[in-house]
Parts: sequence; C-alpha cells; structure tokens
Amino acid sequence: MSYQVLARKYRPKSFDTLVGQEHVVRALSHALDQQRLHHAYLFTGTRGVGKTTLSRILAKSFNCEKGITSQACGVCDACVAIDAGRFVDYIEMDAASNRGVDEMAQLLEQAVYAPSNARFKIYMIDEVHMLTNHAFNSMLKTLEEPPEHVKFILATTDPQKIPVTVLSRCLQFNLKQMPPGHIVSHLDNILGQEGIAFETPALRLLAQGAHGSMRDALSLTDQAIAYAAGTVTLDAVQGMLGALDQSFLIRLLDALAAQDGAAMLAVADDMATRSLSYNAALQDLGSLLHRIALAQSVPAAIAEDMPLREDVLRLADSFDAEEIQLFYQIVLHGRNDLGLAPDEYAGFTMTLLRMLAFRPGMVAAQASAALPQAALRGGPSVAVARAVVQTAPAAAARATYAAAVPAIKGQNAQAPDTGATVSAAINATAALPAAEAPAAGSPAAGSPAAGSPAAGSLNASTPAPGMSRGRAALEAARNGARRVAPPEPRAATVPVESAPIMRTPTSVAPAPPWELDEQPPMLDPGSTAARGLSQKKTDFGTPMVTATHAVAQTLASYAPEEPVVTAPPASNPVTSNAAASNAAVPDAAASRTPAPGALPVPELDWDGNWPLLAASLPVRGVAQQLAQRSELLSVDVNSGTPQLHLRVAMETLLSAGSADKLTAALTEYFGKPVRLTTETGAVSHTADAQASSERAERQRAAENLMQNDPFVQTLIREFGASIVPGSIKPI
Repeated sequence: MSYQVLARKYRPKSFDTLVGQEHVVRALSHALDQQRLHHAYLFTGTRGVGKTTLSRILAKSFNCEKGITSQACGVCDACVAIDAGRFVDYIEMDAASNRGVDEMAQLLEQAVYAPSNARFKIYMIDEVHMLTNHAFNSMLKTLEEPPEHVKFILATTDPQKIPVTVLSRCLQFNLKQMPPGHIVSHLDNILGQEGIAFETPALRLLAQGAHGSMRDALSLTDQAIAYAAGTVTLDAVQGMLGALDQSFLIRLLDALAAQDGAAMLAVADDMATRSLSYNAALQDLGSLLHRIALAQSVPAAIAEDMPLREDVLRLADSFDAEEIQLFYQIVLHGRNDLGLAPDEYAGFTMTLLRMLAFRPGMVAAQASAALPQAALRGGPSVAVARAVVQTAPAAAARATYAAAVPAIKGQNAQAPDTGATVSAAINATAALPAAEAPAAGSPAAGSPAAGSPAAGSLNASTPAPGMSRGRAALEAARNGARRVAPPEPRAATVPVESAPIMRTPTSVAPAPPWELDEQPPMLDPGSTAARGLSQKKTDFGTPMVTATHAVAQTLASYAPEEPVVTAPPASNPVTSNAAASNAAVPDAAASRTPAPGALPVPELDWDGNWPLLAASLPVRGVAQQLAQRSELLSVDVNSGTPQLHLRVAMETLLSAGSADKLTAALTEYFGKPVRLTTETGAVSHTADAQASSERAERQRAAENLMQNDPFVQTLIREFGASIVPGSIKPI
C-alpha cells in the first residue's frame, strides 16, 4: 500500500476529533441535535483550517443510518462511503474547474432528482468565489428554495468576491486560523501515534511556519521527517525552513545591553557570511522583543518549554520596559524601510545603530557627562544653583542647595574638581521625593534662618490649606504676583574688565502636573511677571509667553512668603569685582528683568537672550538651523571685537559657510563687527528647544481647555461622545 500523507491519514472524522473551530462545532452540533437544519451552509477561512473536513462531517451527520445526529457512528455504509470519497449522493465540485453557467445548469438539473440511497443529496462547492456572475445568478433561485432532499455546502477562502445575494441565502461560518498551541498539541499527538521522536521546540517552529494552517503544519511535518531521516529536531527544522538561529539575536541584544556597536556589526557580518535573510532577522527580532516585553510585564505568560526561556528572562532584567518598547518600534520601522535601503545589509545595520543611538540610557549618560564641563565654564556656584532648580524645584531641593553652597564657596579659591562636587549635589537633590518638601517659611524651605541662597528668592503667596499648587499659582498670577526670579545678582557675574561673560547651559523644566479639572496658569498681560518674560510672535501673529515661565511659576508655588536674599561674603574677589561692575551699569539697564538663563551684555546693548535673538535673525537654510540649534556659552568683549562662543549639536551645521552667514547677520543686527567661535557638544538652551517647549505647552493648554469645556463635558456625559486622540490643535 502506498504511503498516505499525514494530512489525509489523520483527517478528523467527527466533531469530537476536530481541532479548533469550537464556535462552529457548537453551532452545528446544537442545530443537528434540535433538528434545525438549514438548506445552505457557507464555510469561509484561509487554506487548511478545516472547511472540507467540516463539510464531510456534516454530510455524515445528515445521512448517518442511525438518524440525523451530531454524533455520527462512522461505521455505517453511508459514513464509511463518505470518508472514502465514494458516496453517490455526496458530490464535491471544484468551482475553479467548473465555473461557467453551463456546468452550474447541469448541476441544478440533477438536483431535482431524489437521492439514490441516502436521506439527503448534498452538493459541496469548493472555492465557490471562482464562479462567474452568470453562474451565481443561475443558482440563486434553487439556492433560495431547493428541493427538500437537497443541501448545499459552499466553501471559499475569499468571501468578499461572493455576491451578497448568495451570502444572504446561506448560514455563514467563519473558520479561524489555528493557534500555535493547538497545532503543537496536534502534532505531538500524531507523531506519538507514528512513533517518531521529536523535539518540542521543533514543533513550535513548525507551527510558526504553518501560519495558522493545520494542513500546512502537517505537510511541513512530513517534510521534516524526510529531511531529518525520521527524527524531528530543532536543528533539522531550522535548516529545512531556512529559519534564523535565535542565538544571533541573543548576541545582538547582549551587545546592545553592553553598548558595544562593534559586536553588533560583527553579528551582522556573521549573518552575511551565512547568507541569512535580514528581513526574517528583523521579524524574529521583533518576536523576541515581544517575548521580552511579556517577561517584564506578565512573567506568567512565558511558558516553561519556551525556546531560549532563560535568555529571555535574562534580557528582561538587562533592559528597562521603556527601552524594549522603543526597540520594538525601531525594528518595525526598520523592517518597513528595508526595501528603501541601498541594500539589506545597510538597512539592517542602520536599524541596529539606531537602536544603539536612541537608547534612553545612553542619551542620559551623555547629558550627565556634559554637565561637569558646563559647571567648569560657568562656575560651581552657578552650576549647582541651576541644577538644583532643574532637578528639584521644591523647598526640600533648596535645603539641599543651602547645605551644598558653603562647601562650594570655600572651594572656589582652590578650584578643585568641581564636576564631582556638582554631580554629588545633583544626585543628592534628585533623590529627594517631592512629598518631603517642608512647609513654606520653615528653615528647610529657605527661610532667612536657613540662609538659603538666591535660588529661593522668589515672591509668592503661600497656598491656602486644601488649595492645589496649580490653583494657587493661577490665583497668584491673577493678583499680579511676581512669577519669575529677579535679575541674577551681579555678584554671580564675572565683570567685563576681568574675564569673558559666560553662562551655564540650562534645560527647560517640565510644567507642573496640574489637575485635570483646572486650567493651566496664565499670566495677566499687565502684571509685572508678564512684562518681565520674553515674548515671541507666533505664525498667527499672537504674542505667546515663552515656556520658561512654567519653571518660574513652579518654583514660585514653593517659595516662602518673604523673599530671601543672601549677600555673598565681602572677601570674595569675584563679589568685589562684580560690585564695581554693577556701579557702572546704568539704572535703566539694571531695572530690566533678563530672560531666564541669560546674562546681559551692555557693550552690545543686548539682554543676552540668545534663543530669542536666534529665532529672529534673517537667515535661511543651514545658517538658520545653526542659529536655532546652537547654545551661547560666553561673550568676550575684552579683545575689542565682541566674540560669541557657541556650542553646536552637530558638526554638519557648520558646513556650507553657515558660520560666516550667521556672523554677517549678527554684525548687521548689533551694528558693529562681531566674531563667532564654535564647538561641538550637547546643547539644551536653544531656540529650537524653546520653540518645542512652547508648542508642547500650547498643546497641553488646548487639550485641558477642551477637556474642561462645559459643552464638551455635556456631550461626553449625555451622548457618550469621546475626543479623538490627536485631533486637538492649538490656535
């Protein structure tokens, strides 16, 4: 006897042995047991999910000699003949070969005759969507009102091509794809009956390659048995399917965790020598990242027999959940862009380098590494003051600052390792939870008894008991209270006669978490705070307060009732020089409130607000990008010609003569020659960053305004409406 393939040998012969499709089995079983028989059934689904098998089981249930039942005996003449494919009154017709109106007319002519030796004459039309429109129209009347002894069973993989007039005359059942777990268990059972040794990971790989089709899984199993000479192993299945060895992906993620770009490229080169598919590698890498994300969020979802389970759990501990989500998105985009890359190797390696470059841990490490260098240029006291303001705007942060300043002041003369001092102060400050902020007016909150420095010198009314910080800031702004820090004391500025004017880069702190039922605090246009803030015209001609006022408002909500100003010691030489410099500054210039993080330059009659100036310069192209994505570090006016020293984020911004164009624009703006020097490094206080913060602030304000609008709330409450995410845009 010739060999019979597994898909035919182990075809289910009853509803009980059918794998999957429980929803269809339940509906048909109840209908058969209650004798509620329809005259036309339509089975839809992808290839190999059981459409023909269900048709034969249903035919046996209709014509079983023991009666119409959902439990056909399988041993009577009708059941045996249907299983063998030789039952006279069960006609299987292939619509792909008999798709014309003539073939359909011949079938309908035979339908009027009674069955020869069965209860019902059953016509099973496979791939019915291949019939022509004329053939469909010719069968409509018979399909709607067939003779009592005729049943139609239609099967298709593309129900969209079937006319709705045919669909409305049938009971439609959509067969689902087989889950991998069902396929693995079924293959386990079949190979056990065949007496063939196998490895469970190999069956999982076969189930993945079947893509939900049980027939494909059985065909692949037949092929794997022949390929491996009677033993289904993981290595054999990987070689047969050309699947990627998962060890390559594990090595890639290990190198990514170690931030070793050379090792990642070495893995890519190793894959190239083996002619492995990079598209399949990205697909498998996405699956591996999905399993790692499951291990981080739902550890119980990781099965004990999952391949590489130990490596998955280890990698789940090596990365943060946010990093895994980011890597998953990068892999998906990399796979979509693979066809646009110069070649697959370039597209794959660029995806790996993108994961390495945009890893959140590396970005934070680069930013923290740049902070000590900024402290060296701006002075330890200024650097620590701004770092404390950025990392902990609560009163507890000012207490830590007050404890750190005396040591820093005592070390100014010796100029020790200021980077270590700054890092220690920032780490101690950032570790303070916001809940530990003491009450306003207490020594820890920056009262005069505590000797807090100028970082706590902000005026604000103490929030009333029970009032949130957001509401308190709003009320204080409406009453005209000051919401910005006063001009920095001249004691913190190096005089022009002795050294260049320098500034420490600062970053824009996020806005406070206002409650959802509150409006964001807006400043009264006539208040002192609004006049002191730098403004910028939007594209719509509407003046908009820059996002830096959110930082000042957040700090003001924690400030004590009385301003606290600590005078520096008179013996400090920097203070003495600064006092002499202050005496020479006109009163009008001293009365102006500079922008946060800016140092005025009286020689140029400029307030030192580089982001505002960079956004208004009449330059275009690369020169405009250089102006808006650079940070002013210092201004040297001692050499006769003012010299502006900028830090640039990327070296490419200095190409195409962009620096010369920017120098010409600055010379025209100031009315006198200026020079421009640059360096490359991380930047934060730029026009581009400020514009992004402004847009984010406007977007947040617009969303809060829309969510709190009474009319919108009424629509949501009474009509079940919802706001489409991303549809709210500020104007």
